[in-house]
Amino acid sequence: MNASILTARHLSKVVSSAEGSLRILDDLSLELHKGDVLAIVGTSGSGKSTLLGLLAGLDLPTSGEVELAGHVLNRLDEDRRARVRAEHVGFVFQSFQLLDTLNALENVMLPLELEGRQDASAKAQALLERVGLAARLHHYPRQLSGGEQQRVALARAFAAEPKILFADEPTGNLDSNTGAHITELLFELNRERGTTLILVTHDERLAGRCQKLLRLEGGRQIEYRAAG
Repeated sequence: MNASILTARHLSKVVSSAEGSLRILDDLSLELHKGDVLAIVGTSGSGKSTLLGLLAGLDLPTSGEVELAGHVLNRLDEDRRARVRAEHVGFVFQSFQLLDTLNALENVMLPLELEGRQDASAKAQALLERVGLAARLHHYPRQLSGGEQQRVALARAFAAEPKILFADEPTGNLDSNTGAHITELLFELNRERGTTLILVTHDERLAGRCQKLLRLEGGRQIEYRAAG
């Protein structure tokens, strides 16, 4: 049996509000191995993005723990959690989150340069060619369509060869046709590189293509199964 790449044990998240304590997540556990593809689904406010933030170490649970690539995130300070993310994790967001002052090539090069990679330019160019943007290397985000910006974001996410990729509604800002192309590209890149993919989505059809499915309702896990 492969060692788990990501394990969550009895995660809960409680925040204070004017009305008192609000429980956003309640006693959630899961385990993923290398190459697993998990869809996290649920209505708005069900706790999907909160869970993703906890699994990635962007936030800490009120109780429970997350172990990512052998590191128990709760036991690390913020700087050490950031180093674990830089080494093991990639992100794709609904809003692309490209740097406006950098062109496509420079956006993809950035995580590689932060690692001190001497081949940053060549690797970034190869990835942009892989996602169909060979002719757009020197275009800035404002000169690219939404679909092209998300292709740049995909190339950037895979540039540092992450063990785990978190994708938060990656097609949410795209029309259905463009979104379908981005989805295919995401799954292709993931298969090629053997990444563990955690996908937050409202799209039940997209979720059905994932190997595993976790359904949240009111912060509680109401379904956890193999999908498709």
